[in-house]
Amino acid sequence: MFKKIVVLGISVFLTAATAFAGSDIKGAVINKSDVKGSANIAIGEGNKAKMGSVGIEGSKVQGAVINKSDVKGSANIAIGKGNEANMGSVGIKGSDVKGAVINQSDVKGSANIAIGEGNKANMGAVNIKNSKVKGAVINKSDVKGSANIAIGKGNEANMGSVDIK
Repeated sequence: MFKKIVVLGISVFLTAATAFAGSDIKGAVINKSDVKGSANIAIGEGNKAKMGSVGIEGSKVQGAVINKSDVKGSANIAIGKGNEANMGSVGIKGSDVKGAVINQSDVKGSANIAIGEGNKANMGAVNIKNSKVKGAVINKSDVKGSANIAIGKGNEANMGSVDIK
């Protein structure tokens, strides 16, 4: 039993160091995602497609970051140049968070697409960029049979999302 705990502890430590490089995290980061029959695609230059994930980059977090997403039969696509598609995810970049960031999203049969240049599509997601947060950010979204699309240049589509800049 002790060996299993040690191995699990080492695995969590190594994963956290890789996934959250450049960040200082004191607290808990929990991601419980259930993604079924979904496509997650990033094609082109500098594109990001995130589904049922937690990403923390260059940030200081004291508290809890919790993502609980249930994505079913959905597509999450970023095609072109510099596009970002986020579905059932939490992204924290260049920020100072003291408190809790909680995202609970239930996305069913939905498409989340950013195509072109510099577009962003968010569905059931929390994004915090270059900000200071003290307290709680809570997003509870229930998206059913919906499309969330940003096409062209410099467009943004948000559905059931929190976007703090």
